[in-house]
Amino acid sequence: MLDVLYEAVNDLPPGRLAIIDEGRGRIRVRLDENQPLADVVGQLNIEADDLMRHANWFQLWGDEIVSRATPDRPLRIQYLIHQGAPDGVGIGESRGRVRVYINPDQSVKEFAAAMNPAIKDQLSGGHWFQLFGGEIIDNSPESMSQV
Repeated sequence: MLDVLYEAVNDLPPGRLAIIDEGRGRIRVRLDENQPLADVVGQLNIEADDLMRHANWFQLWGDEIVSRATPDRPLRIQYLIHQGAPDGVGIGESRGRVRVYINPDQSVKEFAAAMNPAIKDQLSGGHWFQLFGGEIIDNSPESMSQV
């Protein structure tokens, strides 16, 4: 089962506005609650690119498996400030792309809180899986598959 959690925190190392930690079937996104949202979002894009660069995450799009190595549309997650995002955030997904639209009229803490139900809903679509230590981990309740 995949688990993604966004948290607004006040204990990040100096100079770090966002940190993404990855483990088996889980991602923890820690955001500096004391910094401006736009600055945190900028760092979050850098962190998301680093996460995808490891090529351990995949998107099932139709009958195609899309990864960071897909030549014509490498897998990418983008966080974008966008006035009017519903409920603080909106997520759009297409082949090789996930765009998170973030309403600028909220705090980092509000953004993190809005992301948790939005990402849970996004993952429930079953388009994502992780390769971790030889296991394919997805959002199904079944046991993990060995590669």
